[in-house]
Amino acid sequence: MAISMGGGETPMSDINTTPLVDVMLVLLIIFLIAVPVAIQTIEQLEIPIFESVESKNKNENLLLTISTTDESGKTASTVRTGFTGATRTGECRIYFNNIAPVSSEELYDQAFARLDAIVQAAGGPEAIMEDPERIPQVHIRADKNAPWRCVAGAIYNVQAAGYPTVGFISNPVDPNG
Repeated sequence: MAISMGGGETPMSDINTTPLVDVMLVLLIIFLIAVPVAIQTIEQLEIPIFESVESKNKNENLLLTISTTDESGKTASTVRTGFTGATRTGECRIYFNNIAPVSSEELYDQAFARLDAIVQAAGGPEAIMEDPERIPQVHIRADKNAPWRCVAGAIYNVQAAGYPTVGFISNPVDPNG
């Protein structure tokens, strides 16, 4: 603690750290009590599961999920089917907006019909080109074991249907291992 003896022309440059230390100790005690309570509350949290349904009031991006059948020909499903995982030799499975599996021809037809409806609702091709942000994109999420032929076929079909932008969704790599 600094004591000023008066008479000096220079201002005192020492800081009184006692109140700072007191505040820090109080905050430490609060966090030591609050963190375990918060962790116990979070562990009991139940996240709701909703069925994926396409929105009708805005132009959402088209989501395609690509996988294949397993070695015994079974497909991934929400019910237990004994699916053992996608294989490189399996038959391609493409899910349109995560709702319905489609073939290559159905993918083209549904993608074209969806994009055409969006363009017509906007007032035609000229109207939608005035604001290119309104043109939906295609996002592809593919199984890492899905062969490139399945992914390339889906890209070809949606670009032939008129979607100008195709992107991929992946899980980020954890830098900590």
